[in-house]
Amino acid sequence: MSDAAARLMDQMYRPQRRIYDVTRKFYLLGRDRLIAGLAPPSGGRVLEIGCGTGRNLILAGRRYPSARFYGVDISAVMLEQAAASLARAGVLAPVALAKGDAATFDAAALFGEEEFERIFISYALSMIPPWRETIAHALDLLAPGGELHIVDFGDQAGLPAWFKGVLRWWLALFHVSPREELAGEVLRQAEATGSSRSHEALHGGYAFYDVARK
Repeated sequence: MSDAAARLMDQMYRPQRRIYDVTRKFYLLGRDRLIAGLAPPSGGRVLEIGCGTGRNLILAGRRYPSARFYGVDISAVMLEQAAASLARAGVLAPVALAKGDAATFDAAALFGEEEFERIFISYALSMIPPWRETIAHALDLLAPGGELHIVDFGDQAGLPAWFKGVLRWWLALFHVSPREELAGEVLRQAEATGSSRSHEALHGGYAFYDVARK
């Protein structure tokens, strides 16, 4: 695990963790679309990489109470917030949280699970330096027939040029770097692993929602 990355995330999120969800709902678009698309089987194992405050795990746990949920994040501060939020929410589905590097964590050691029926990554790859390795790691952890769901910033191709410039300036303040090649990388890695892939541009390319099926 990168200690420097963990310290950076803890430092950034410590003063804003309690208002994170309130502020991000205005520009992290497509997260609820992803949760609605998960549809895990009964008893299925669902892993979120970069679970942050636990917001997505709470909503997914309420929607799919027969599934089992797992969340990994590099920030201890955010994991503390996630644990507190989950306790208050009273989610019926079991949820396990653990600290780990998105690209290298040992799922068997952290959770006692070697594969998952669903894995999702919501607006985390644009913050993870080894984002390509994270996609590969997620695909490796998929059970046969499993699905990797990703939502993140798109290329904003259908939006005014000025908007793209302002958005990237704003996101840089939070160490977020939209990866214009991200959707293409998902396709490349899906094909390399014999997985199928669907792609959906959201809100004029503001975001995209991809699913790779193993």
